Amino acid sequence: MKLAYSSNAYMRFSVQETIRRIASLGYAGLELLADVPHAWPAGILEEDKQAIRDGLRSHGLAIANVNGFMMNAVADPRQPYWHPSWIEPDADYRAIRREHTKRALRLARDLGAPSIQTEPGGPLAPGQSWQQAAGVFYDELMPCVEVAQSAEVDLLIEPEPGLLIETFEQYLEFVDRIDSPRGGLNFDVGHAFCVGQDPQDWIPRMAAHTRHYHLEDIAPSRVHAHLVPGQGAIDFEATLKAIAQSGYQGWITVELYPYVDHPDEAGRESKAYLERILEAIRDE
Repeated sequence: MKLAYSSNAYMRFSVQETIRRIASLGYAGLELLADVPHAWPAGILEEDKQAIRDGLRSHGLAIANVNGFMMNAVADPRQPYWHPSWIEPDADYRAIRREHTKRALRLARDLGAPSIQTEPGGPLAPGQSWQQAAGVFYDELMPCVEVAQSAEVDLLIEPEPGLLIETFEQYLEFVDRIDSPRGGLNFDVGHAFCVGQDPQDWIPRMAAHTRHYHLEDIAPSRVHAHLVPGQGAIDFEATLKAIAQSGYQGWITVELYPYVDHPDEAGRESKAYLERILEAIRDE
């Protein structure tokens, strides 16, 4: 298991400054935000991509994953992360999500990232059934699956509270229709906890699907608000032990986008806390 830090905690900094700061904290990897101000795929130039590659190389960082979930560049007033979603009533508007995902996949390929993650369908519209929305999501996603296959980049769905796919059961029902080795799961530990699915119980069940992990803590109320690991109610000792026992050898990304006022401190505290647990697990 390798620890990375998501650049979405550094939305007040340039991508080059973000790379420098995450490297200075001692993380091995960085999850790159495919959005403003870091790497908006619709506007990124070849020289920008080369500058990212050079910056990562000079600071000894790898790209753990590309975050294709957030779309602040569109600035939808309802919610800047979810919209435009995969299931917008307006076909032209939801096409923005589809084309963004294709560009994010190609960006990941160009930068050497193994995967991108995307939002799990978006919030249901009034009068829209789960099955109807899942059908729209499938139709929009499949062209992106084709791009993922040609780019040799994994396309990961991230269940999220309040969206079409919230639970692992819903993920399994949906993903059963996608026949591609490039499809997979971004297992967000905090999101699972929010919907009452304690991570340590579900990690072994979802191990065959999981290609990447997000870590953040959640308060005992299970309200969806990301906290620094160790400040909430998630049992990280049990969670990390379950990940280790599953045989997972990939990236675990700390995702703390609410901490834009002090991302260094949040990242430093998270890393120290998680590494103490990982070291104790290794010593058992």
